[in-house]
Amino acid sequence: MSTTSLSPPPKLQFFTANGEPLSGGLLYTYAAGTTTPLVTYTDSTGNTSNTNPIVLDSRGEANVWLGGASYKFALYTSASVLIWTVDNISDYTFVVNATGDGTTTAFPVANSFSAIYINGVYQNRNTYVVTSGTVTFTEAPPYTSVIEVVCN
Repeated sequence: MSTTSLSPPPKLQFFTANGEPLSGGLLYTYAAGTTTPLVTYTDSTGNTSNTNPIVLDSRGEANVWLGGASYKFALYTSASVLIWTVDNISDYTFVVNATGDGTTTAFPVANSFSAIYINGVYQNRNTYVVTSGTVTFTEAPPYTSVIEVVCN
């Protein structure tokens, strides 16, 4: 049986009060609770930063990938009229899956995570250590075991 999860929206899309795409709209991204600009990215690699503000395309869309921080978004029309501000936005919770081979003890993890399971069994924090984006188990997970890292 394969493990699946709901996809986050692949693109953000914004609309005018009349329900039309917010073509040329401006999305400013800040550190939560501030007006200090905070970088977002064009894709999941985090290698290419968006402009700030992000200029929405003709469909009112943009690729917006978040870093590991909490954000504040401010949405404006192309004429710089404020539409709304939303604070304390953070990334989705998602699950990263790996398969044990009986010998490997180290696996990559995301910036933050809330729990680790092996074959559906919660792993106590004394069974692994996390450093620099890697979880290292004290014992290798069994061959073909499903390792789930719940990230948030």
